[in-house]
Amino acid sequence: MIRNLVICSLVICLFSCEETPEHYLNYASGDAFGTTFSVQFIDKKEIDFSTSYDSIITVINSSMSTYQNDSDISKINHGDSGIVVDHHFKNVFNTSKKIYEETKGVFDPTIGVLVNAWDFGPEGKIVSLDSLKIDSLLISVGLNKVELQNDTVVKEHTTTFIDFNALAKGYAVDVFSDFMESKHYENYLVEIGGEIRGKGSNLVKKKPWKIGVEDPNFDQTQSYSKVISLENEAMATSGSYRKFKLDENGNRYAHIINTKTGFPHKSNLLSVSVLTKTCMEADAYATALMSMGLEKSIAFLDSHPQLKTYFIYENEKKELKTLTLNGFPDK
Repeated sequence: MIRNLVICSLVICLFSCEETPEHYLNYASGDAFGTTFSVQFIDKKEIDFSTSYDSIITVINSSMSTYQNDSDISKINHGDSGIVVDHHFKNVFNTSKKIYEETKGVFDPTIGVLVNAWDFGPEGKIVSLDSLKIDSLLISVGLNKVELQNDTVVKEHTTTFIDFNALAKGYAVDVFSDFMESKHYENYLVEIGGEIRGKGSNLVKKKPWKIGVEDPNFDQTQSYSKVISLENEAMATSGSYRKFKLDENGNRYAHIINTKTGFPHKSNLLSVSVLTKTCMEADAYATALMSMGLEKSIAFLDSHPQLKTYFIYENEKKELKTLTLNGFPDK
């Protein structure tokens, strides 16, 4: 009898002492917003949220995709009146207004009509536009000419074209992150097209979430010379090294248009990465700083210490240089 008890005790001990995984890394990826997305989060078991991810993508596209003809923003751009916009549209619109005013119009979601107008020529060559044509397009540019009234968009000029692509991906990252928060996850990492937001850490590897800042490679290859830890923040990067044009003298112009003149501007700034609390703001500020150029960005960041920023630029000798401001981490 005593022998049987000993054996029984050993069996119970073996089963109770057997390690069960405390942390399971759930991973999902797919296509979204013309690019790809990935979501990682920690749980004690495998969980499939793919249906929820698809629903988020569908709702945001229905609200703000300029590539979807029946979206709210496309209907508004086509001149339809009385379109009642959802809370996603309002969130992005209100943030756009805030940053438009802070940057004195440098960040402007209505500049798309000029971006499209300059997109001429084979192999990225700039073809000069008639100045009268530019002036006529500039009349409809300016987010100050657009208002939200009773959840509908009112435009001063019917031809004003609204395009939230400069911050929509970042906003979608925030919506995915809010979904993770609603499920009470304390450790997750969301990425859409290179825009990222993370919370907690990778408990499986017992390390922080690690993300890379892409090098400005003009040959379209990808490499990362700077890798940092991300915890309870979001990062977005804007760069001119993938989308640029050349004039007849070989000068490189960013795809970003000067909102005051309507002309693309030559810039030695190749990449701007911004760390802050929400990915929507990181996305928008990164775009705005790229538009400002290095010197004006430095002055702007002096009064915006919450924006941790990393610049990659070319000096007069075409040498790559970097600049870190407001505590952007080294690793």
